[in-house]
Amino acid sequence: MKQQSLIRIIGLSGAIAVILGALGAHALKEHLSPEQIASFQTGVRYQMWHTIGLFALLHIGDKLKLSKVIIWLWIAGIILFSGSIYLLNLDDLMGLQLSFLGPITPLGGLCFIAGWILLVVGTLRK
Repeated sequence: MKQQSLIRIIGLSGAIAVILGALGAHALKEHLSPEQIASFQTGVRYQMWHTIGLFALLHIGDKLKLSKVIIWLWIAGIILFSGSIYLLNLDDLMGLQLSFLGPITPLGGLCFIAGWILLVVGTLRK
């Protein structure tokens, strides 16, 4: 992936995380339970942390053998983990039945974990 494209993805992900964080903190409080708000904010938090991680990786990626794989794992994690959490908590509000997304959330978490493990492995390779 070209660096310019990755910067755009990182910028969009950060903006989306801030927008959804504000949405969850303000507009959704009257429509979701406290548990749903907490879950929604977990999605926002993980998205922002991994967006920051992507930005950092962008700057050290040339020094790390597996940086491209880590980037794709973290992007997949943001989509699968955070995205499924957002949709699962908003499905009643949107009038949809999205409970089938439940098993997708842990797959996103595994993508995050695999990316972090590969970050370590990438420093061990010569």
